Amino acid sequence: MSVTTKFLKLVVAVGVLVLVIQFLQYWMTHKRYVFTKEEVAKLAKQYAGQDHEQAFSKVVVELRKRYPGHILPDEHLQWVFVNAGGWMGSMCLLHASLTEYVLLFGTAIDTSGHSGRYWAEISDTIISGTFRQWKEGTTKSETYYPGDTIVHTVGEATSVQWSAGTWMVEYGRGFIPSTLGFALADTVFSTQDFITLYYTVCVYIKGMLLEANTFLTEAGIF
Repeated sequence: MSVTTKFLKLVVAVGVLVLVIQFLQYWMTHKRYVFTKEEVAKLAKQYAGQDHEQAFSKVVVELRKRYPGHILPDEHLQWVFVNAGGWMGSMCLLHASLTEYVLLFGTAIDTSGHSGRYWAEISDTIISGTFRQWKEGTTKSETYYPGDTIVHTVGEATSVQWSAGTWMVEYGRGFIPSTLGFALADTVFSTQDFITLYYTVCVYIKGMLLEANTFLTEAGIF
């Protein structure tokens, strides 16, 4: 294969990739979303400072009332370890689609590391504990407490630190599959905890299937 042919194929591949990215960006800008970060944060803030397990139970009940058909049933709720960017936490996924997710997140031990850089905006509202963040390009960190909401914008990277007993409600919006590389890399290449990998993939698929079922039901197909 000549150099010219290889170059043309590379140009075509890059062109297709650019078009796909532009299409996804247009779609995400104009599509209708189920949640807003303001609504999720306002709900979580009502229970800030309470025992996190009781607060989480109330949040789940309230989310099911407000967004019927979009929150996983109790039998599919599962706390799953997350190893990413050098830190270790645990999540309980409540909702998942291609462009949104809602989950409960936290840690029972002190942990810290890299936030990751995503094609998604992620907001966390603290229920208990403290969260410390050191933003790229700065020389000072900020500490957040129960009731505070931290927004991690698209393309942003920070250093993050959670104190033991920090628990929060998290909402993400963007191209969610693009976040999975960072979220799963440590599990695949470091801990090699493939059972956790299996749990993570399974619960995400369950969330996607729930959304598909709700969409088809609301469209009158089922």
